[in-house]
Amino acid sequence: MALEMARTKPTVVVTRKLPDVVETRMMELFDVQLNINDRAFSQDELAAATGACDVLVPNLTDRIDAALIAQAGPRLKLIANFGNGTDHIDVAAARSKGIAVTNTPGVLTEDTADMAMALMVSVPRRLVEGARMIQAGEFKGWSPTHMLGHRTYGKRLGIIGMGRIGTAVARRAKGFGMAVHYHNRRRLLPELEAEVEATYWESLDQMLARMDVISIHCPHTPATFHLLSERRLKLLKPSAYIINTARGEIVDEEALIRMLEAGELAGAGLDVFEHEPAVNPKLLTMKNVILLPHMGSATIESRINMGEKVIINIRAFCDGHTPPDRVLPT
Repeated sequence: MALEMARTKPTVVVTRKLPDVVETRMMELFDVQLNINDRAFSQDELAAATGACDVLVPNLTDRIDAALIAQAGPRLKLIANFGNGTDHIDVAAARSKGIAVTNTPGVLTEDTADMAMALMVSVPRRLVEGARMIQAGEFKGWSPTHMLGHRTYGKRLGIIGMGRIGTAVARRAKGFGMAVHYHNRRRLLPELEAEVEATYWESLDQMLARMDVISIHCPHTPATFHLLSERRLKLLKPSAYIINTARGEIVDEEALIRMLEAGELAGAGLDVFEHEPAVNPKLLTMKNVILLPHMGSATIESRINMGEKVIINIRAFCDGHTPPDRVLPT
């Protein structure tokens, strides 16, 4: 199949609007169907696309499950995901049908880490609450006890998931004077652990009970669904903050809301939600919560870099080579 596609331009379907420079390059290289209107594909439209293309370029809003893969046409040989996470793709089902899956790792690291750090500062310092006060015309002047929050310096940060993004957050937090702790499936190499001055916890439960801020950076898998369950959330100090720029399903959102309402947690900064794009209405009324529309990696630089990785993966596959960012079943 790779050799056949190499002789002619492969047919590529892109499910959402991408940056102009990426789409232009795709048009030069492939027989591409673009989504100019940026309307999300229905499952029927996805099924039709998988039956009519050599390469599908989906994103995290597309559900590429086993049922969809089972009805894919014989032409489909590559799912080149526009994004790092592949929890929306049944990678095992794809592999069993001879369909390769790729992603775009590495290019989202710095932007997502910036967003996590921004939330880590903004929630305890009540920045959004203060901005809304100005916009509402409610600011009556400075006073010693007005809009008191909490400092970042000197606080203990617990990072869940010390991959590329978690490590980038650790570097930033160190610069803010935070004490960095982490829980990960594997301990970092000693030299990297020393560089970010991070303390490793084999027990997530023990780490949670001692931290001032928790920042989530692990992938969403069956093993991490509700990793922060109600039981684990109750281990946190009432003065602790939760920051989530990973995936909403990692946190038991209903339990989080109950604890925020009861004053059992100090606040949260959420860029992702368990039932995204739906946002629990109770979160919308909370002053100690900052909610963002899944924009942790939303810079033009990262989106272009992602598109470039998609193109490289497609070209490598069509040339008969193993794509550099191939994803294997876990």
